[in-house]
Amino acid sequence: MISFFANIFGYVLNWFYEFVGNYGLAIILFSVVLKLIMLPISIKQQKTMKKSAKIQEKMRVLQDKYKNNPEKLNQETLELYKTEKMSPFSGCFSAIAQILILFAVFYLVRSPLTYMKKVDTELINQYTTEMEQAEEGKKATYPEIAVIKQKGAEDERVYINMEFLGLDLSSVPTQSLNDWRVYIIPALYVLTSFISMRMTTAMQTKKKEESGESKEANELDAVAQANKSMSYIMPIMSVSIAIIAPLGLALYWLISNLLMIVERMVLNRFLKNEEEA
Repeated sequence: MISFFANIFGYVLNWFYEFVGNYGLAIILFSVVLKLIMLPISIKQQKTMKKSAKIQEKMRVLQDKYKNNPEKLNQETLELYKTEKMSPFSGCFSAIAQILILFAVFYLVRSPLTYMKKVDTELINQYTTEMEQAEEGKKATYPEIAVIKQKGAEDERVYINMEFLGLDLSSVPTQSLNDWRVYIIPALYVLTSFISMRMTTAMQTKKKEESGESKEANELDAVAQANKSMSYIMPIMSVSIAIIAPLGLALYWLISNLLMIVERMVLNRFLKNEEEA
């Protein structure tokens, strides 16, 4: 399934690349389009978070009433969600979609000749074998990236312009320890992740205060727990992958983070105005 989505993403990314002629700019445009496609899911997630905050007072009542009967408490909690027409696992779909996209884009930037340029597999294998023989059997971590670097100048079929603002987006941070520039994009990604997490925490705290929600009641909220877990898991997972992957992946995540920050600010204001109206 991941390969299927990576293949589709590859068509879109290559279309932008053919239009602008630069891998970095193509990734930025691709990030914007993907964020727009995911916008309905983001809106639903924001609404779910707001609705979740509103039912916390009822959750507190249930907790006090059935504090000595966990099984009954779980039953009544599920019934409350059913009455409010809200699934306890409504946050899971968004989490699954994020993970699916994360790995699909990783596949894409790891093997751009396969998924983006649709280069014949036999040609890729031929060049890969030649390079391994030249290196006395040593295999490259990312064979297609190595092919682009070593064979791109000779064969336009495997050429991709990966120079972006003085950075080589085919570089891998852990393999370029002597070049401090390769850490610029990952560092900016970490910074934007921190800002995004702080924004999410601040929004959730505000919702709790407005609803009079207690800490104990919030522990029963599956949606809140799912959102809270993902807010920490996704950045940690992404950073871990970003430092061992080509810089193109880190650039995609950086742009996605910046778009997410803007999206949350706009959606929060829009939903607030809609609620007041």
